[in-house]
Amino acid sequence: MFIQIFGVGGTLDKVYFDALSEYQIGEPMAAELLEQGRVGFEYAVESLLKKDSLELTDEDRQLIHRRVAECPAERILITHGTDTMTVTAAALADIPDKIIVLTGAMQPARFRDSDAPFNLGLAVGALNCCQPGVWIAMSGQVFAADGVRKNRVAGRFEAG
Repeated sequence: MFIQIFGVGGTLDKVYFDALSEYQIGEPMAAELLEQGRVGFEYAVESLLKKDSLELTDEDRQLIHRRVAECPAERILITHGTDTMTVTAAALADIPDKIIVLTGAMQPARFRDSDAPFNLGLAVGALNCCQPGVWIAMSGQVFAADGVRKNRVAGRFEAG
């Protein structure tokens, strides 16, 4: 199995320098997390963007769409900010014959109590089990991209 991973930024890749500083989006954390997990499959990681998802534009989503559509891999994992993950997922819905899974984190992967490793593992599992289409792997569940929403109050994704 081969997985192409596209990083577009979001909390999963955020770097905080101290409690008083602004954050920056760093390099994708996916490779480091997969190495820590001692995975047994091949993958490639490419950073497409380094943005908070609230800053993504239609042009950014067109770039993501183009790169996913042109990618020869069948299995695509996108690490993405949680606030507009469903918007990007909807923009990818017309891409045929690929399993596309978006995931992210509520806390940066560099934090000890981050949900990033769990969500990334869930996304890999979804790439192994789901049919072609667009999926969101968050909060311990895999959702069809058109049937999920972020519950900001509860800090999780849920059907809806």
